[in-house]
Amino acid sequence: MYDGIVQDLIDEFGRLPGIGPKSAQRIVFHILQTPNFDVSRLSHLLADVRDKVRFCEICGNVSEQERCAICRDPRRNATLICVVEDAKDVAAIERTREFRGLYHVLGGAISPIAGIGPDDLRIASLMQRLADGTVQEVILATNPNLEGEATATYLSRLLHTLQITVTRLASGLPVGGDLEYADEVTLGRAFEGRRSM
Repeated sequence: MYDGIVQDLIDEFGRLPGIGPKSAQRIVFHILQTPNFDVSRLSHLLADVRDKVRFCEICGNVSEQERCAICRDPRRNATLICVVEDAKDVAAIERTREFRGLYHVLGGAISPIAGIGPDDLRIASLMQRLADGTVQEVILATNPNLEGEATATYLSRLLHTLQITVTRLASGLPVGGDLEYADEVTLGRAFEGRRSM
């Protein structure tokens, strides 16, 4: 649609997840039309992310050091591990300020359609972390979709042989939602997870 580098930049932004052609175009035109937009800072940060950020050697979270800030924090409860699919899930749970244990990032979920099996995830390193007997509870916080459920089921069966409590995050109706818009699975889970008041 556009000539040369403008279209190349739109195409490059459009390759990012969650950014379609229209969003990519808006980003590029924002950069072009904002005189004080610091392009050199953006390019420097992008290069720094590639060069300096790695995955924590213990949990798999993003970090600029060998171990992430959560794994280095001695105030965290080492008897609890929350298993998540991706590092962005760690950030989401941390925003709640409800969980004070440690994490384990699997690096995805089991998805036969996408060719991702248990061996493609960080399950072996999870089992190594559990081997010393420190952990008393593993919280499975995979996404409540087909792949996340398959992963949680696989892990619960695998961990059943250990003397560890295995729990799953509750799921159901969102706060502020209307019953008429809830799908059958969500509504069914809300009934299963009901509690006394």
